[in-house]
Amino acid sequence: MVPPLQDKPGAASSKPEQGMESASAALEARAQHEALVREIRAHDYRYYVLDDPTIGDQEYDALYRRLRAFEEAHPELDRADSPTARVGGTRGDLQTVAHRAPMMSLDNTYSAADLAEFDRRVRQGLPSGATVTYCVEPKLDGASVEILYAEGRLQGGSTRGDGKSGEEISANLKTIRGLPLTIDYPKELTLRAEVVIYRRDLEQMNQTRESRGEPPFANPRNAAAGSLRMLEPSIVAERRLRVLVWQVLERDFAESHDRALDRASALHLPTHRMHVTCNSLEEVTQAIADIEARRSALEYEIDGAVIKVTDYAQQDILGTTAKFPRWAIAYKFGAERATTKLLSISVHVGRTGVLTPVANLEPVLLAGTTVSRASLHNQDHLNRLDVRPGDLVVVEKAGEIIPQVVSVQTEARSGDVPPFVLPSQCPACGTDVERAPGEARTRCPNRACPKQVEGAVLHYSRRFAMDIDHLGESLVEQLVSTGLVRRVADLYALDDAKLRALPRVGKKSAENLLSAIAHSKQQPLSRLLTGLGIDLLGQVAATQLARAFGTLDALLAEPPAVIAQKAADIAGFGPKMVESLLAYLSDSEDRQLLESLQALGVGTAEPVPMASGEGSLRGMSFCVTGVLSRKREAVHEDIRAHGGSVHDKVKQGTTYLVAGQKVGQSKLVAARKLGTQVISEAELDDLIAGNLIAGNAPPAGSPT
Repeated sequence: MVPPLQDKPGAASSKPEQGMESASAALEARAQHEALVREIRAHDYRYYVLDDPTIGDQEYDALYRRLRAFEEAHPELDRADSPTARVGGTRGDLQTVAHRAPMMSLDNTYSAADLAEFDRRVRQGLPSGATVTYCVEPKLDGASVEILYAEGRLQGGSTRGDGKSGEEISANLKTIRGLPLTIDYPKELTLRAEVVIYRRDLEQMNQTRESRGEPPFANPRNAAAGSLRMLEPSIVAERRLRVLVWQVLERDFAESHDRALDRASALHLPTHRMHVTCNSLEEVTQAIADIEARRSALEYEIDGAVIKVTDYAQQDILGTTAKFPRWAIAYKFGAERATTKLLSISVHVGRTGVLTPVANLEPVLLAGTTVSRASLHNQDHLNRLDVRPGDLVVVEKAGEIIPQVVSVQTEARSGDVPPFVLPSQCPACGTDVERAPGEARTRCPNRACPKQVEGAVLHYSRRFAMDIDHLGESLVEQLVSTGLVRRVADLYALDDAKLRALPRVGKKSAENLLSAIAHSKQQPLSRLLTGLGIDLLGQVAATQLARAFGTLDALLAEPPAVIAQKAADIAGFGPKMVESLLAYLSDSEDRQLLESLQALGVGTAEPVPMASGEGSLRGMSFCVTGVLSRKREAVHEDIRAHGGSVHDKVKQGTTYLVAGQKVGQSKLVAARKLGTQVISEAELDDLIAGNLIAGNAPPAGSPT
């Protein structure tokens, strides 16, 4: 029972006895409140940090409601560190804040030989005869953040951002129940941590999203990163984010990295509690193997192990490069594989009309998500695999993102199931399909095919293109099936009445979508060209074209010969790309679409100024691949700003392939074949700074 509201301390009393009773009641209320706060904090710690709850959700919710009612009855007990204070109001625009110290990336290794080379470099960099102790811990695959405490209270924090600064997310961090609002440590404390979502929580979230007609999250990492940037903390609070501390910056907190993690855990700060101290390379190798063996059983995602020299004094001696600490390295695990049953094969029609066979699988847990579908690419790939419904298949996530069937256990096949053949007619519109000589792709030629229109609209709205938010797959399907949208220009004719006539579209949803569509008119020509999805012209080529022509008005005003010449003069713009551009501009339907967009004022924003061509990268060309410390578009802009050029693919004449994490093999193979030097992001920074890289072979430690 919540005690009745008492007079606040200090209120006037007609009798001394009444004043004493009032003071006694206030003390009793404060004691009850403190006990309730402590009880809820203890349950938060057991559930979100130890993953060992002692009460059920209903009991916990009852405690929380009791605390909220108690505080409503006793507003004088309001305090900033109460569990009820975790969710504030709506945030303003995301603000950028500087980190206390740069959040550096880690160099990667994929083999025992590379690990031995790292150990050699460490020992060579330290005084002769120095004893080296390593700390081995899981490489968490979530969203990195900086968290700040002062005088025992959580002050706030920020996203990783570009490593030097990030977006301020204090309100959202406070919604994470495993992160204490107060700790028993009076000094400043700067933590580096990973925000993750447990696999079981992601499944529940996706079930809820699908029931609302919303697209599911692709993986825990994307869900965590997207949640942190949301402007509504109350929604973030529903997502069961968790945080795991993996570094303390202050050197007076402990004498070494492993001791710092131990002390942080003792303060009830959430850590992974999996770090192991190793005194030799053999022990490091065994610790890595132990972590990999536990990978599939963990509730959160990891993609490798991190090896750190644990002694702070030795870390200082070894120092850093422009991007990486020399005292730490990440050992990356291979892609996870799983065996499951192929239930059936369906056919997906994409935005370009290509028919893609899709494997419908018996659901299996793979790299943190439940996989029930995988690509089979095309008819030739089907034939090579000889895959048939009912087969046991091995599934892998390419780059831990896209599921693929990599092999078939044909010896386990039972019965006489015929090979699967793509249909002769489009399953979406019934048009006869085509396959050009020498091509692997089977295509539906009907541009009005509803699946092609849906794909074109979704591609046009993507964040890297016209960035039209609130336009999910189910809504696009409704817009196309009702005839409201037959091409992307029709988006600009939508209004409140048309949208709200559709199922599950309310007033706020319609307002948000119409606002996003209106805002897309301000996107530059590069975004428009990217969104149109012209064959062979990706984001890089679209940006190059936009710089050559400026606006859609200018592009449409030029005769074909001038367009061909200007495009051919762009570095890396080959004859086939020029041919594709001219074919698009000369096609009557495509031209009409461009003119419709022009009349609507789309693509008329001021172009980005062209780089001068001078700078430390002048004369060099780059292809960028893999996951980097910042958005790939930002890396491209940095290269161009320093006089370099950017290619979508590795080709003859590409000077460098900049390889981040989760690199696909095709570009690495092309680089080796063409003699393109493979460099890391840190080495790109060295080039920008004017430091030349010697040799033509991939530098030590780069992906191979």
